[in-house]
Amino acid sequence: MKSHHVLSDSEWARIQPLLPSSAGRRGHPFRDHRQVVEGIVYRLRVGMPWRELPVEFGPWQTVWKRYHRFRADGTLALTLASLQPDRTDAGCPGPDRSAAREGSPRGG
Repeated sequence: MKSHHVLSDSEWARIQPLLPSSAGRRGHPFRDHRQVVEGIVYRLRVGMPWRELPVEFGPWQTVWKRYHRFRADGTLALTLASLQPDRTDAGCPGPDRSAAREGSPRGG
């Protein structure tokens, strides 16, 4: 299986506290946040359809649902904004802020 390194450990440490907890929710606990968030960032960066997301990020449906949940509650905009300084300081383009508004489940 090919490994996609999407977020550095320092980037993850910055956004992890911003993510909601599944404590107190009914049903199964959330799948590993890092795996799913890296899937979201990878998909936004590459621009692929959700169904073509590599399996290492978990089921595409889980990543898609979490993306929409995070977009609706403002978590996505908050995490993308917190990642922006690292990306631009390193000379890399940051995540496109308009991606937080994009919503096609087929990936356009």
